[in-house]
Amino acid sequence: MAEDATERTLVLLKPDAIKRGLAGEILGRIERKGLSFVAARLLTVTPELAGRHYFEHKGKPFYDALVRHITSGPVLALAIEGRSAISVVRLLIGATNPQVAAPGTVRGDLALAMTPNLIHASDSPASAKHELGLFFRPEDYQSYTRSDQEFL
Repeated sequence: MAEDATERTLVLLKPDAIKRGLAGEILGRIERKGLSFVAARLLTVTPELAGRHYFEHKGKPFYDALVRHITSGPVLALAIEGRSAISVVRLLIGATNPQVAAPGTVRGDLALAMTPNLIHASDSPASAKHELGLFFRPEDYQSYTRSDQEFL
């Protein structure tokens, strides 16, 4: 995909982000980068959905902790759209381990530990397509032009 092509990605604000009241802070960072929210859903992830979402980690030592955490409370699922959305969101959120995440990133500034690290974001176009399909139906998406993007 061209570096500046419009693309769509999944972002999950995990239970620790919701319980700590950090959703607005995190959403603001995403919006200020010029990305758009085209679908949103607040839900409690079931163990079955968690298994489908984290399928590539099944059998790894940290898998059970991932599932336990993502199912422990409300999650805000977001479909984010914009130019280079996948790479831009990944840069915004920082490294998985908040101890090494750069200052200025979501995890570098706000996360407290490795598993409750506030946020998940798709890491490739293939994972974005798969993950978006787990959380949203085609009719869930909204199309609009941000007023700050009209002249780009």
